[in-house]
Amino acid sequence: MAGFLQTALFGIYPYIALTILAVGSIIRYEREPYTWRSGSSQLLRRRQLVLGSVLFHVGILIVFFGHLVGLLTPIQIFDVLGIGHGFKQGLAIAVGGAAGIVCLIGATMLLHRRLGDPRIRSTSSFGDIAILILLYLQLILGLLTIPVSLGHMDGHEMVKFMSWAQGIFILDLAAADYIRDVHPVFKAHLFLGLTILLVFPFTRLVHMLSAPVRYLWRPGYQVVRSKRAPLVSTK
Repeated sequence: MAGFLQTALFGIYPYIALTILAVGSIIRYEREPYTWRSGSSQLLRRRQLVLGSVLFHVGILIVFFGHLVGLLTPIQIFDVLGIGHGFKQGLAIAVGGAAGIVCLIGATMLLHRRLGDPRIRSTSSFGDIAILILLYLQLILGLLTIPVSLGHMDGHEMVKFMSWAQGIFILDLAAADYIRDVHPVFKAHLFLGLTILLVFPFTRLVHMLSAPVRYLWRPGYQVVRSKRAPLVSTK
């Protein structure tokens, strides 16, 4: 049973999440282009929004690209460059930990603003609040992995995650086995990360994929107001 669950969560679920991420994003962009935005409530508590947003976005970008490069760069490239796995893990802990804390502070400010102000909460959708909570939990799980990682600084555990992530993309049927014996907090972090990818196309996170290029030719709409004289009854 444990083996089946391991394969289902980390061998099959990644493909479900990535497929929905790709297909769902394309469908939403093509069929509902005017919903492809982050939404705005900047007129309310603007100072807290700006500071929280800057901290959150700076932190999340460093964390995201750090994970992307760290997990998907072939191990052989690090070996050729002479970058040891232990050094790479130490760098990931230092930079990722600092960025994670900055991001968590920003997320705390944004979540407090959205839930603490009745005006903003009343205009927030379930998706707006849910995705913020998911990201908040993911950041906490990510930071909780640091004490565990400090217990094995040889980089061996990081190699397991690299092998798993790269195995998913090369359709390695044994990918789930690479992380079978890792600490549960890592598995929770991976599972929640995949879940965020799964719901990504249905949330305001889609604006992360936007570049304002298609706006040059995307058909728009225009609201026209006309001042017509009121009809006067002849009766």
